[in-house]
Amino acid sequence: MSKVELNKKQKRESLLDSAFDLFIKNGINKTSIADIAKNSGVAKGTFYLYFKDKYDIRNILIAHKASQLFASADAALQKEKITDVIEQIIFIANHIIDDLNKDKSLLLFVAKNLSWGIFKSSLINSKNYDDLDFYDIYNKLINQDQYKFIDPEIMIFMIIELISSTCYSSILYNEPVEIEKLKPYLFNSVRAIINEHVVA
Repeated sequence: MSKVELNKKQKRESLLDSAFDLFIKNGINKTSIADIAKNSGVAKGTFYLYFKDKYDIRNILIAHKASQLFASADAALQKEKITDVIEQIIFIANHIIDDLNKDKSLLLFVAKNLSWGIFKSSLINSKNYDDLDFYDIYNKLINQDQYKFIDPEIMIFMIIELISSTCYSSILYNEPVEIEKLKPYLFNSVRAIINEHVVA
């Protein structure tokens, strides 16, 4: 990577980090583009070289943070000897839940801002620098010879919606129970969703 490319990447990363900090602290509505630029140490005009507006950077941030979660989970999965696709999906889900439990600010940000439309357009079709192509990994998982799935996009939508909604209350408020007590029920429900999509 050339010095120019490295400089551009560093500025972009600085803007992303700045936006994330300010969105967590103040919320997106109370954060201006000028705030993001000032906090990252660049001119306001520099912001527009990388992002259209603060909603664009929010969407890219969601994809970026989600990609980091999936990359960490996938790297951990590669060290395991789990051959069953269903259990691989459960392992990834469990790893992501544990990461969100450790970083509650990330959970708050993702839960407040994540919708299927944003997830699909920003993460699945991500064109960000070093971000993991989640959909590619997902397709490799579900296209193994072990099972055949119908409507895999609906399946992942259901799993993400279930996990994100139940974990939010459990991690932040221990409602209805703390996350470790909830996990067995949650993962049984995830297995049921997957089994509904397995071609008999």
